Amino acid sequence: MACRPRKLARRQPAGDISGLYVVEQAWFEPRDDNAVILQYAMREHDSMRRKSSGFDNSMSPQEKRTAYSLAGIYMVRMLGLFMILPVFTLYGAELTGHTPLLIGLAIGIYGLSQAILQIPFGMLSDRIGRKPVIYIGLTIFIIGSAIAGLSHSIYGVILGRALQGAGAISSTVMALAADLTRDEHRTKIMGTIGISIGFAFSLGIVAGPLLNEWVGVDGIFWLTALLGIGAIAITAVLVPTPQRSHLHRDTEVVVGSFGEVLRNGELLRLDLGIFTMQFVLTANFVILPVVLTNMTNLAPNEQWGVYLPVMLIAFIIMLPFVIIAEKRRKMKSIFVSSIGALVLCELMYLFSDHSLFEVIAVMLIFFVAFNTLEATLPSLVAKFSPPTRKGTAMGVYSTAQFLGIFLGGTLGGAFYQHWGVDGVFLLGAGVSAIWLLFASSMRNPRYLASYVLHLETVPEPHLVRTTETELTRIPGVAEAQVVPDEGVAYLRVDRAALDEERLRAFSLAGT
Repeated sequence: MACRPRKLARRQPAGDISGLYVVEQAWFEPRDDNAVILQYAMREHDSMRRKSSGFDNSMSPQEKRTAYSLAGIYMVRMLGLFMILPVFTLYGAELTGHTPLLIGLAIGIYGLSQAILQIPFGMLSDRIGRKPVIYIGLTIFIIGSAIAGLSHSIYGVILGRALQGAGAISSTVMALAADLTRDEHRTKIMGTIGISIGFAFSLGIVAGPLLNEWVGVDGIFWLTALLGIGAIAITAVLVPTPQRSHLHRDTEVVVGSFGEVLRNGELLRLDLGIFTMQFVLTANFVILPVVLTNMTNLAPNEQWGVYLPVMLIAFIIMLPFVIIAEKRRKMKSIFVSSIGALVLCELMYLFSDHSLFEVIAVMLIFFVAFNTLEATLPSLVAKFSPPTRKGTAMGVYSTAQFLGIFLGGTLGGAFYQHWGVDGVFLLGAGVSAIWLLFASSMRNPRYLASYVLHLETVPEPHLVRTTETELTRIPGVAEAQVVPDEGVAYLRVDRAALDEERLRAFSLAGT
């Protein structure tokens, strides 16, 4: 076999199972297939050696602590923002200088400041550290909550809400999660954080009307400030401090990748999707408190009794649809059908007589569709993103999401001011129909997941292609992009077919 070692062999640690010399962390210039076979054999040996030393693929205590503490930060911060949604329109009508347009602006303005600042905050955290940026963001959030709680005019509340959004720590928290966890567990940690956001939304929608009865909306703003202080305490006491922070292409934005992401038609469809979904949701909450109070004669403090069963039942009904979409690979059909359900709901709102039964029935259908879309959209972004562009794609996606919140609140308020409740529902139906038109032409996704692999040995530049070829020969690996400067391979894999043990032979994950 003709092959030339690029590094010297080194002795195995004392007490290793073989007691022999082996070539470790060596790269060859393959002259024939036997060189590749030797590389695989050495890595398989290393994988077996890790197993013999007790390698455990479960999450470590630090990773579990990271998952739950960061999810806690997300949840307490978002809870304060969500509790306002079902009650603010009625409260805003009591503020000095209010108009429906300004009430809608107050509801949605935090989305604008969040959209503008979330990516810069994430990039700043690469320079000065994750925790300092989180402290800065939460402090701004607390100040904004206090200003909103003290204000008796709509303009003061708008300022406070804008400052709440300016504490834009979402991307920084995700980057911190990546710093503190191994790549093979990152999906679990992000999933835990995602569940916490969904739980915060449901809890906030139910708790808002109850707290409004007990402490008023100004009291909710002060409670939100206390929750921000609690998030600072969680960050200081419970969140581990990473030894070092560095760029993670699967969770963070890479500025040079914007062009490729913005030229990707499938990703743009998904950006339009999350924009539309949040637009319609926020616009609906500009008028839902009015519909429930004035048209169904349901007192504000009783409205939690509608939201609670609707949220619980919608979540239960949603689960089978998400499972069918992923496991049975019916993603596009479930996705497009859910968008169609949103259009139908807005039209049903428009043409119903707004009886309590009809409103509850339409809300249930709406939130089944909404929850299904909220669960499948990030999965589709991951499926359509190039391996090294996932973080950038998610950054653009999140920006579109927050812009949808801003414009949904603002235009929802404007349409309510000029055309009443029916005008807002007609707006929601029209925007959803445009999304349905674009989504219908979406390609069927390949059912591939992102996978980040730390390479055992960083290949020299002229061997990068060879390494990528070796990786794609492993069953289940569809794409591989090696970034030598980071010592990482970004993969797209079919988890159902993936030979993970063979893949780990390239990795430092078990050490």
